[in-house]
Amino acid sequence: MTLSSILVSVDLGPNAADRIQLAAGLAAAHAARLVGVAACPVPVVVPARDGTVAKDVYDAEEERARERLAAAEALFEREAGSVTKRAWRSSLSTPLSTTAEQARAADLVIVGRHGPGDGDPGPMGVAPGALLMEAGRPVLVVPPGLERLVPKRVVIAWKDTREARRAVHDALPLIAGAERVCVVAAGPDAHHGGAEATARYLSGHGLAATTHLLPHPTLSVADEVLRFGEREGADLLVMGAYGHSRLREWVFGGVTRDVLRTTPFCCLMSH
Repeated sequence: MTLSSILVSVDLGPNAADRIQLAAGLAAAHAARLVGVAACPVPVVVPARDGTVAKDVYDAEEERARERLAAAEALFEREAGSVTKRAWRSSLSTPLSTTAEQARAADLVIVGRHGPGDGDPGPMGVAPGALLMEAGRPVLVVPPGLERLVPKRVVIAWKDTREARRAVHDALPLIAGAERVCVVAAGPDAHHGGAEATARYLSGHGLAATTHLLPHPTLSVADEVLRFGEREGADLLVMGAYGHSRLREWVFGGVTRDVLRTTPFCCLMSH
């Protein structure tokens, strides 16, 4: 299994340059094609009595959106310049739908974390949770300030579900060179959730995997897993993403929601 195509979401927020550099580093390490994608919607203009005025306003908004897309492309080209196999995709549409659509040709999608203090990515930002539910691909959520990812110490937040199994499988190309992989199961079902079998599965792929059971967490499951990762000096967290649609909103389980907002290291999630 290899990563042949990596997609990175590009916006004009304060963390975009670091995210592109991280994506470029992964593309170079895996000899993969790097695709930058950005979208900027043109605001709907409510028609007035004078149709000419409405058209002028729309034209101005469209021009502003095109300028933002041009600035995003320039940022991508500057930060990913060392990657020879690269491409750019942009659209005057919603960032979520455009990124999810482009994900069909990607092995991995990279997006920025949207925590409460992470800075505003602007109208071109893509919410990682919603993208997870739409993309049908593994999503790497990158916290601010990270320019590089070399997964040497990996933590897998294990729960015996389809989503977690999918995440472990999806992570294999990324963690192939890991020096240590910890399979962590937290909560009352920790002893019965198949964590040991997952560690054996990873060992069969040549990974040094160990099992860690936390049946009586003193914190929430999310906090317990993140604290474990910090103690281990983790580079990468791997976990399934759990959520469902309620009308036009995605409603996430507590662990997924908390990790999406607070993970201090890169997190590979699959749904």
